[in-house]
Amino acid sequence: MNDIWTLSEQHEGRLKDVSFELLARGRALADEVGCKLCAVILGNKCTEAELSKLFHHGADIVYYVEDPCLGDVVCETYANVLAYLISEYKPQVLLSAATTTGRSLLPYLAVRIKTGLTADCTELAIEKGTGNLLQTRPAIGGNIMATIKTPNHRPQMATVRPKSCRALAKDEKRTGELVHITWNPAWYDKRVQVLSTREEIGNEVSLEEADIVVAGGRGLKKRDNFHLVDELASCLGGQVGASRDAVDRGWKSYPHQVGLSGKTISPKLYIGIGISGAVQHLAGIKTAECIVAINNDENANLLQVADFAIVGDLFAIIPELLRRLGTQDREK
Repeated sequence: MNDIWTLSEQHEGRLKDVSFELLARGRALADEVGCKLCAVILGNKCTEAELSKLFHHGADIVYYVEDPCLGDVVCETYANVLAYLISEYKPQVLLSAATTTGRSLLPYLAVRIKTGLTADCTELAIEKGTGNLLQTRPAIGGNIMATIKTPNHRPQMATVRPKSCRALAKDEKRTGELVHITWNPAWYDKRVQVLSTREEIGNEVSLEEADIVVAGGRGLKKRDNFHLVDELASCLGGQVGASRDAVDRGWKSYPHQVGLSGKTISPKLYIGIGISGAVQHLAGIKTAECIVAINNDENANLLQVADFAIVGDLFAIIPELLRRLGTQDREK
């Protein structure tokens, strides 16, 4: 059977962390099928030392296409290159992260090469007996999990939600085959040009990149009480998250929502306050390194999976935490 491919991402010659997360997904699939795992990277000025990190994190083969035209992601040009590579090497699966790049590029590519695409997957597996890729993603606002197959077309394509899987441990002894693909000027689509880029500055929360996330749920009882979550997050230098229930009640805006219908996160520390722990919410935090749950219901799902479970009144516990962290002293 043909190989499993992942699309790596880079910026200014540096690989993005999501590339290594994706390799962990691909490695499990490739091992099950018994084929090679290949990383495809399009860019400019990526050094061999940088590309070797893909081998260290699980790749067997790296296909690298380099040209100044690939320094910025242009959907049409990138799709031209990928369409050629797919026709030449015929992978059975192509995975991309559900980032801005993946969400814009892979739908365009799927139409070009006439195959299927499942977006925003949280789980992937190989169907026994057929080799079909089982692509699982939340549907109907996260209320159900749908498993989708592409039985009649290849490659099978999916985008995978970032932070839904941890990267494999780095193994600097791993090596592989680096294949340089010669640039073809015909791949460049002159209709689209990137004139400039600028960093977005504002109040948008960046939960996916946060090392510490403090989230609140229905147990806070009303919007005004969310200041306890805000203060604890600020004191710890973290970001504020919320359960879907809290967002639906208007206590926090959607960018703060954690879970399958919101953001999947992987912080070093996650503190859930007054959150019961629906299945969708638990799936959104499952790769957190340390989970702390505070709830007065000892049967709450979040308490069952927490590394540290505190059963008690959050309106007594959080003020005491803030006092011990010195917040109240600084305010005086």
